Amino acid sequence: MAQMMKGVCLTRHGGPDALEWREDIPVPVPGPGQVLVKVLAAGVNNTDINTRIGWYSSEVTGATDAVGDDAEVEAGGWGGALSFPRIQGGDLCGLVVQTGPDTGAIRVGQRVTSQINIPRPQPDNPVAFVALGSELDGAFAQYCLMEAAELFDVSASPLSDTEIAAMPCAYGTAWNLLHRAGVSGGQRVFVTGASGGVGLAAVQLAARLGAQVTGQTSPAKAEAVTAMGAGSIIGREDSPEPGGFDAVIDVVGGPAWPALIQALRPGGHYAVSGAIAGPIVTADLREIYLRDITIHGCTFSPRTVFAELVELINSGAIRPLVSATYPLQDIARAQADFMSKAFPGKLVLIPPQEAT
Repeated sequence: MAQMMKGVCLTRHGGPDALEWREDIPVPVPGPGQVLVKVLAAGVNNTDINTRIGWYSSEVTGATDAVGDDAEVEAGGWGGALSFPRIQGGDLCGLVVQTGPDTGAIRVGQRVTSQINIPRPQPDNPVAFVALGSELDGAFAQYCLMEAAELFDVSASPLSDTEIAAMPCAYGTAWNLLHRAGVSGGQRVFVTGASGGVGLAAVQLAARLGAQVTGQTSPAKAEAVTAMGAGSIIGREDSPEPGGFDAVIDVVGGPAWPALIQALRPGGHYAVSGAIAGPIVTADLREIYLRDITIHGCTFSPRTVFAELVELINSGAIRPLVSATYPLQDIARAQADFMSKAFPGKLVLIPPQEAT
């Protein structure tokens, strides 16, 4: 086993120049209950970019690109201030190559993945978690140290390493949104940002549940959304039918937010896990309480919910759309392409592969 590995280190909050390619990162050594995972592929996500620029800080309230290269942000990670340098990367597909003592059923040679928001509930916080690539070093390197009990075996899946790396954040978030909103067969579901990673996953998974899905996207990406199971499409500048939906799955937020609440039927469910159009919204509370609307903030996901998704992955019942792959060294280009919103679905990074 090599003593040093290659990877990308986040050295501070800021622009792409805050990401530093290194070839002298010490390979971590697994302790009790831990395993060393060789990273086979790692997805590109909003959360990695948001963490890089410090978007999660209460000081930052704009859209994803609101923080400049020279901005000073003290506490811009999921859980507050980050420890630098940090290896980001919340989407992991890897191979177990070394184990410490007491690792249970996880063994060398298994292909594995993980939740991006790893649940670690506390007595005073039942929805506590740590984020891979934020509180923990993640998948933007050749190796990643993980707790064995927090991994999932995907060795049986017919999906490629690249496809699996596209799923933990996007599909895990989407499945949790649908779970929290109680989406079931026959319901009408509206999905914002329907051509992005989470949105496209929500369309596919909701359609699989038997829901009638309307996706909101640009005309250029409508075909991709329809192919994933959307029965109808509306444009980004259009408003959904008032009172027409049992559930709204939202990753956009921003100025259009009031129309999303109005789109719900009485007793409907609004579930949110993103705010790419802006986190500050206005509301008419009468639209919410007089119609008994339930609002779900969805970040914490129980292990049991993600395990249901893993069953679908292992059976090959679902498959993501991966639009492009990049060498890990080209992370700045991959993130720029991601932020351009030119590609539907997911973009995936491939670390240098060396013999173990």
